[in-house]
Amino acid sequence: MSETATNPTDGVIAVDGTPLKRKLARALFRSRVRAFGLVVPLLLMIILAFLVPIIVFLTQAVYNNSFERYMPSVSPMLAAWDAESEPTEEMFAALAADLVITKNNKNIGKVATRVNRELSGTRSLFTKSARKAKKLEAPFKEALIDVDKKWANIATWQAMKISEKSLTPAYLANAVDLNYEADGSYTVKDEDRRIHIKLFLRTLQISIFVTLAGVILGYPVAFLLSTLPVRTSNLLLILVLLPFWTSLLVRTTAWIAVLQGQGVLNDLFVVFGLAADDDRFSLIYNKTGTLISMTHILLPFMILPLYSVMKTIPVSYVRAAKSMGATNWTAFWRVYFPQTIPGIGAGGILVFILAISFYITPALVGGQNGTMISNFIDFHMRSSLNWSLAAAMGMVLLVIVLFFYWLYDRIVGIDNMKLG
Repeated sequence: MSETATNPTDGVIAVDGTPLKRKLARALFRSRVRAFGLVVPLLLMIILAFLVPIIVFLTQAVYNNSFERYMPSVSPMLAAWDAESEPTEEMFAALAADLVITKNNKNIGKVATRVNRELSGTRSLFTKSARKAKKLEAPFKEALIDVDKKWANIATWQAMKISEKSLTPAYLANAVDLNYEADGSYTVKDEDRRIHIKLFLRTLQISIFVTLAGVILGYPVAFLLSTLPVRTSNLLLILVLLPFWTSLLVRTTAWIAVLQGQGVLNDLFVVFGLAADDDRFSLIYNKTGTLISMTHILLPFMILPLYSVMKTIPVSYVRAAKSMGATNWTAFWRVYFPQTIPGIGAGGILVFILAISFYITPALVGGQNGTMISNFIDFHMRSSLNWSLAAAMGMVLLVIVLFFYWLYDRIVGIDNMKLG
């Protein structure tokens, strides 16, 4: 015999004659609308000031319509061209017509810059040819080649074929040291030009080292803070938080004074006989300086999650283990440490994500061997003005971060993350 569960509000009528179930649903809906109305300003700020700029920026990694937009005549011909046969007279004629238009509209610089991304040296070719394009007459093939012999080079036209695609993987390929060819294939760059993969690997190496160093150095500090009396632990916690009240630039500059050849640390090494006065350690403008300064700067981000988790672990657990015959090490490793893993995971992923995108510290103390991928992204944003390549490198970095986030979720579980 089966029984059917009934809702106690079914059939109950409120004072105004409305079914209680419907009235409760309306009240719940109004409360949700009010709650949503309170978070709308914050939601709009996140969307407009955070998500939209990121999406627009990352779009440039795969989209650039400079050539197709300003060279409308030759672009369809390049799309249909097989990238191997000699360019036809019609293609040269369309190119000459587009050069005249782009020169008059003052857009030749954008077109030249786009093609120059694919083949270095073509910017001057386009600007020079555009100045003379209005005086050119048929046959346009011979006329353009007379202006500059590079027009007879098929590599120039292959670079134009790559550039005419608005939706292109060329920048992403460049970000991982590959060349995107006109026929749609990919080739590995020459060895002396493969720099991006090395930068990504160095960035991962530095970030992982800083994360592990943060765990090794931060775990004892967090344990001490969680076991001391409240007044003492609060005082020490203020000292941990003190760096947050100091500018990142000031802290990094302080490390330059400490780590340089005539700095405090090297002076101590000389005093204690660890180094000779004329042969001091090189601790700055290299990877060593980057590791030391980044570990110091990011250490509080590891200590705080660990401390917040350790504070919630009852001391009686370890005492109970010892009372049952466990040694200090066994009680720690089998009882205490497993309960702190969520704090290690939270602090680890927080430090890793911050470290992988660090910019100021590697730029000031890193030198040539301590720079990270973020420094090259900044270079392309401000110096070379190759925003598309910067966006492509940023997209690759985002994929790497998401991969490690997914790996963390599979191994530890994002639901087990604890910040207190």
